[in-house]
Amino acid sequence: MSQGHMAVSQQAIHDVACPIRGIIDRVSGKWNVQIILAVSQGTVRFTGLERSIEGISRRMLTLTLRGLERDGLIIRTVYPTVPPKVEYTATDLARELYEPLEALAAWARRNRSAIAAARDAYDHEHRVIA
Repeated sequence: MSQGHMAVSQQAIHDVACPIRGIIDRVSGKWNVQIILAVSQGTVRFTGLERSIEGISRRMLTLTLRGLERDGLIIRTVYPTVPPKVEYTATDLARELYEPLEALAAWARRNRSAIAAARDAYDHEHRVIA
């Protein structure tokens, strides 16, 4: 079996053995939190998400949206217009996540200066030793 197939097989075994980790990884991913928070505010179009999430590429936004849709956290609706109109809406599962994710985001906003200072102190201390 090739290395690639081994990694996929090992990941599948891990997902069965530890399903909660896979769910937490999906929900807490770099872009997932921002997308879930955005769609929980109401229906939003792809371009609206793209504009509201700084630094995300179109491809990463597309892949992340597909994953969230697969997990039942968002609903994708395509309207047969030219060009196609695509909207994303939070499911009840995602809306249930809104409050804890918003609390986490608020904590991060409140503490970003303290965390930045701690990182700077750590880096300074370990740079001198190294």
